[in-house]
Amino acid sequence: MFFASDNWAGAHPDIAQSLVTAAGGFASAYGASDLDKHVEKTFSQIFERDVAVFFVGTGTAANSLALASFNRPGGQLFCHREAHVNVDECNAPEFFAAGAKLVPIDGPAGKLSPDALAAAIGRFPPDFVHGGQPMAVTITQATEAGTAYTLDEIAALSEVARKASLPLHMDGARFANALVHLGATPADMTWRRGVDILSFGGTKNGCWCAEALILFDPGKAQQMHFLRKRSAQLFSKSRFIAAQFDAYFKDGLWLSLARHSNAMAARLAAGFEASDTARLAWPTGSNELFVILRNDAMKALQDKGAVFYDWPAGPEVKASMRADETLIRLVTSFATKQTDVDDFLSAL
Repeated sequence: MFFASDNWAGAHPDIAQSLVTAAGGFASAYGASDLDKHVEKTFSQIFERDVAVFFVGTGTAANSLALASFNRPGGQLFCHREAHVNVDECNAPEFFAAGAKLVPIDGPAGKLSPDALAAAIGRFPPDFVHGGQPMAVTITQATEAGTAYTLDEIAALSEVARKASLPLHMDGARFANALVHLGATPADMTWRRGVDILSFGGTKNGCWCAEALILFDPGKAQQMHFLRKRSAQLFSKSRFIAAQFDAYFKDGLWLSLARHSNAMAARLAAGFEASDTARLAWPTGSNELFVILRNDAMKALQDKGAVFYDWPAGPEVKASMRADETLIRLVTSFATKQTDVDDFLSAL
């Protein structure tokens, strides 16, 4: 009953086999192999337009390089207060952007609102040099709260960014989970709604170590080559990242894996709705659930081998909790079995 994180899951067998296949023979290094080029074309097909693709090893690297590519002196990067770039990346986005500053914005269920974003941007008038200047907006899809921005919500945030002449970045560490939840296409959830650059994650959804930066305007990709190299993210044997994505996309595996993990989360959610010892803190839109649980029930689950994290509760959630309750986070994955879910709910 492992629900601590989808990072705890291993690699899907098809992806592991693809790595084994790529291990034989010789291939051009630094992204020049036939397999690298094939996967880059696959990304363009998936997004229904020519895109520039940069393989990197971690989501933090993808996010940091994406935001660094927008660098401005005194740059201000607007994000949700709970965004991974703000909470979990050890200031890497600010470090790689050479002094840019994250501007955290509050919002319910992990989401930015257009009004809150516009107000935050408005705090930095262009003629006030002392405050710095707006630089970019970043959103997370699916969010750190397990919710997903609707297509209209993405478009509305993009419109605010456009009015301020700011690029929009999407952190897609759980991109596939949000995509299948919405029933959208990759193009509709990104560039057709105004997203300029995407951190495309595969590691949480069955890959071993596969992340990519997707630039929807290849004409703006030249500097990214240098940013990636300078950050030590230009893998000489990048075909091993390409090999993972090759298997990931084959026959729609990536979407099947995301549907499975979302379905396991939905099965958990249904169990919590029927429970008198636990309840969902808010509805989920991916493979992450946040649950308010009685402390005695939490200990009993842990004693029976369940693995999950307790989670800091914000003011709104805390106000609805009793003194004997804790907020926990559960994350399902491609490797979660229905019996894992049912055993957990039975123990609950």
